[in-house]
Amino acid sequence: MNRRALILTASAAVLGACAPLRQRPDLAALGFRGPRITDDAFVSFDGAKLGLMRWPPSSEPAKEPDWVVVGLHGMNDYANAYHLAADWWAGRGIATYALDVRGFGRSPERGVWAPTDLVLEDVRLLVEAVRERHPRAKVALAGISMGGGLAISAMAAPNPPAVDKLMLFAPAVWGWSNQPLPNRMSLWITAHTTGSWVVKPPDWLVRNVMPSDNIDELRRMGHDPLMIWGARSDTIYGLVGLMERAWKSPGAISVPTAWFYGANDHIIPREPTVEAVGRLKPGAKTAYYAKGYHLLLVDRQAEKVWADAEAFLRDTPGPWPPSGAPAIPATVAAMTALDPRKAPKRKMSQGQGSGL
Repeated sequence: MNRRALILTASAAVLGACAPLRQRPDLAALGFRGPRITDDAFVSFDGAKLGLMRWPPSSEPAKEPDWVVVGLHGMNDYANAYHLAADWWAGRGIATYALDVRGFGRSPERGVWAPTDLVLEDVRLLVEAVRERHPRAKVALAGISMGGGLAISAMAAPNPPAVDKLMLFAPAVWGWSNQPLPNRMSLWITAHTTGSWVVKPPDWLVRNVMPSDNIDELRRMGHDPLMIWGARSDTIYGLVGLMERAWKSPGAISVPTAWFYGANDHIIPREPTVEAVGRLKPGAKTAYYAKGYHLLLVDRQAEKVWADAEAFLRDTPGPWPPSGAPAIPATVAAMTALDPRKAPKRKMSQGQGSGL
């Protein structure tokens, strides 16, 4: 076990008696050859086999991509969150490698939260492996919701992934500082006493919270066995801690950044989003979609977001974004002033989740 794994394991052992359950790095097997990409996985520094999906450029004859997107999914989702966007980008010469974060999809200890620093090391090493595989390509890190929180935290870390650009799709920044006091108290108590208790959203919330207006895609997700429905209380506790870190950290990001957010986002509130966006360094790009929901990459108007992302990566000449979406307003009041006319709410089908 290397020094990094020893530090993470020791920290987990000290806190283990009273803290919520967390994953720990494992001991790599004898003969371990180091981090590497396989057909359907990324093998990380400790030998953990993490699920991976790849979408190479679809041009004929096949050629090396000029851009590669490394994608991180949202809460309870997995790498397939990128399937629509990645297919579209592949047709334009952009490759995508999307990871199943530890605890999700096909990765180890499904449903159990992994310490943020452990996941960030996975991300940093995956980017390194992608660069080795595509030495002539530029690389962008992308994150959806929880994955956006991870991407912000990664790029604000002392040793960030070696990427050229960062794309954030409704990143999760609803941390402790913005949670109501009853939420903070109840979550702390349950996470530290009954951490294995699985929290499922009540029916009224499922009926009224729309993660996307693409009902067909939401139904597909509802029948996907790799999705997780509900979450352990200690996993939610870990998520809120990650969101707090992401909310505080945008000012430390040094690479060109694009932040995408929808006017109909029912998941990540406007106030922490505005606050976090306000911490970005000058020159960062933002886009605010009147018809956008939380899952911007699968919405009915998602092609506009895919195209705006491509234009950001390639620095396409002309005004950005090509969709004409305005920048994310600087205040909640200014957001409200831009609100589209409210459409009637549509019920979510059985099994749909919040999409954090």
